[in-house]
Amino acid sequence: MNIKVVFFIGMLLSCLVQAEIKPETIGKINTLPVPYPSDWVIAHDAAFFHMLEGKMIVLDTSAETLGEQYKGMFNNSFIGQFIQSSKRPEMYVGETFHARGNRGERTDVLTIYDKATLAPIDEIVLPEGKLMKSMPEKQSVALIDDERLLLISNFTPASSVTVVDVVARKILSEVQTPGCALIYPTGARGFSSLCSNGAMLSIQLDKNGQVAEENRTEVFFDTDKNTLFEKSAIINGIAYFPGLAGQVQPIDLSKNKPKILKQWSLISAEERTQGWRPGGWQLLGADDSGRLYILMNPESFNGSHKDGGPEVWVFNAKKGKREQRIKLNSWGISLALTSGKNPRLVVTTPEMNLEVYEAKTGKFIRTLSDFGQETPFVVYPAQ
Repeated sequence: MNIKVVFFIGMLLSCLVQAEIKPETIGKINTLPVPYPSDWVIAHDAAFFHMLEGKMIVLDTSAETLGEQYKGMFNNSFIGQFIQSSKRPEMYVGETFHARGNRGERTDVLTIYDKATLAPIDEIVLPEGKLMKSMPEKQSVALIDDERLLLISNFTPASSVTVVDVVARKILSEVQTPGCALIYPTGARGFSSLCSNGAMLSIQLDKNGQVAEENRTEVFFDTDKNTLFEKSAIINGIAYFPGLAGQVQPIDLSKNKPKILKQWSLISAEERTQGWRPGGWQLLGADDSGRLYILMNPESFNGSHKDGGPEVWVFNAKKGKREQRIKLNSWGISLALTSGKNPRLVVTTPEMNLEVYEAKTGKFIRTLSDFGQETPFVVYPAQ
């Protein structure tokens, strides 16, 4: 070996030995601001092709770069049910685990996540093998009684609702809801469920989570000829259910017993002949001012109700009157609205990206992509 090379290597090794090598800091945890800023959203990625590995991704819709947009992620095993508290720095996921990964003994739990760190801080084991397993449903879980009680859907296929005191961290009861499913907060301390015969079941609970009152409405829609989406947007205590044929069914849930209100139409007679109908996965939402946003499809047909559409129509829900049409850059399959005075419309595209618009003007802002998403079918406004 050349003597100059040997000398250089020796000098290099000498420098390395003398250099002060500082140990890397590990275990550092950054925290997020709580409550979350109004422009943030949480994307529920169900991991459709490997559902045991779902996740919730926290995103800033106002940031320009991916590094600034991505705020963090936490788990959601086997298309779990998700809800946030607006009164405590907590988020809740009803999820399922098997002892051997995809087989073996099943355990359903309500996992409690910290908003600041996105770390699990507690869990409550749920009744064995009952937690409803379906694609993400905002109506599958609810917080009531000043967010003390959490209600979560079961399906075995018998339907019921588990009542959990999330402050005391304990299960209070299981309420049977035969022939009826999902959860719509109702009255002082209760919930309603849509029933297969076209009626609605309403339950009021006492402070111990036991059934105090039960009511059923008359049949108000034909499940074959006048079908409603199970999705709804609740504005000032009134739930707005769109119908597959373009109607809207408002139901007043502010009192202990639901009150069925007069239907109105999303579309005119001319628009009906043109083929316009609502459609999508999470096809509607509302902003804080009470405006109703619905995905619309001009190429609808019998069976297209999950297909989404190229426009979002905006309605004054109280008056049943359209105020705005937003033409999307891409086809939309789901939508959500951020909170605050200047809401943003967030739309999931077939490419599984999220497009962000100014809700008031319909102006396109940006596309959120490459944030680790696969199938973010449902998006929630962060709280």
